This record gives sequence, C-alpha cells and structure tokens, in this order.
Amino acid sequence: MDITPDTIIYFQWKWITINATLVNTWFVMSVITVICWLIARNISYDPKKIPRFQHALEVIVGYMRDQLREVIENNPAPFIPFLGTLFLFVSMSNFFSFIPFYYPPTGSLSTTAALASCVFLAVPFFGIRKLGIKKYFMQYFQPTFIIFPFKVIGEITRTLALAIRLFGNMMSGTLVVLILVSVAPLFLPILMQALGLLIGQIQAYIFAVLATIFISSGMRVQINKKGEKQNG
Repeated sequence: MDITPDTIIYFQWKWITINATLVNTWFVMSVITVICWLIARNISYDPKKIPRFQHALEVIVGYMRDQLREVIENNPAPFIPFLGTLFLFVSMSNFFSFIPFYYPPTGSLSTTAALASCVFLAVPFFGIRKLGIKKYFMQYFQPTFIIFPFKVIGEITRTLALAIRLFGNMMSGTLVVLILVSVAPLFLPILMQALGLLIGQIQAYIFAVLATIFISSGMRVQINKKGEKQNG
C-alpha cells in the first residue's frame, strides 16, 4: 500500500531516480503552463472583444486582490504572481487526484517542504523589498536582542509546520481512500474521492492564506509605523 508517491519508482539508474512525485509534479507544471499559454494568447484589451473566460479570470484575480489587500494591508499587485502560482500549483496537484494512477505530489514531504521553503525565502524577500535590509532585520531584535534566537527558531518551525501540515492532510486522505477501496470497493470510495477533491482545494486555499500571513508578518514593522503615522 503506497501512501506517498516517493515510494513509487518508475525508473532508477545509479543515482538517477524517477518516482511518481517527480513525474506528477512535471505533469502538473506542464498542464498549468499549457493552460496559461492558451489563456494568454487569447486575451484581448479591446472592451468590445473581451471573451467570456477573460471576464471570469478578471473576477477571480479581483477576488484574490481583495483578499490579499485585507491581509497584507498593502498594494497586493507585487504578491499576486507568487501567491497565485503557489495556490494554483497546490490546487491543480490536488484536483487531478481523480485520474487513475495519478498520485498528488503534495502527498510527498519533499514537495511540501520545497513549497514551504519558497514561502520561507519569500518572507525576507518581500520584507526587505518593502522595509530595507536594516529595518527588516531590526525586527528580530525587538523588543530586546535576547529575543533574536527565539524569532529565528519561530521562522524555522513555522516553515516546518507549513510543510508537514499539507503533507499530513494529503497523505491521510490518500490512506483513507486506499483503506476504503480494500474494504468496500464500490460506492463509498467514490464518495470519499469526491470529498477528497473538495478537501484538496480547501488545503490549497489554507496553504496560500498561511503563506500570505507569513509574508505579511515580515512587513509588520512598516505596517505598524504606517498605522502610527495615520493614527497620529
């Protein structure tokens, strides 16, 4: 019983190993790339010739922009490419789980750790971009320098928690479906599979929201100062 795609190996030669995690990750990235290319080539800037799918996309992007603005309290435009791509990858990875012989790469700890590492690096990137290097790193020593190691540990542990949370939820869902298939291989697994699709989208949303909160926390010094100026 394979509960993680890392254990499913398709090809191995010396130090080269191609497993289900790698294959399905490239499959998802290829699908996203093709869909984005098809959408981008048909986008129109003429109000009279805008296709219907473009209106739908504008509504989705507008909703994302509003959600980011509420959390980050800044112009959401710089964050949409990163957070939108992050959500899209996790969402699509979980969505294709209904395909036979497909194993969601989010069920691999290596994939979720890589995604969480991207968030870990994005926090100082956006923080330094908004605050500058000095102001960003000064927050690690506030209110006193003694707090510095605890803040560093907090950054690392929340990244690990982000990776393990997504991995655990996706792995447990796969395990439940496999158990139900072996016990009652008719209608119940189908219902669980449909529920799994819904849960997968919820997990993608939660992952993106947590990433947004972490990035927002990296810019909290600027936000607080801005708020003080406004309040003053």
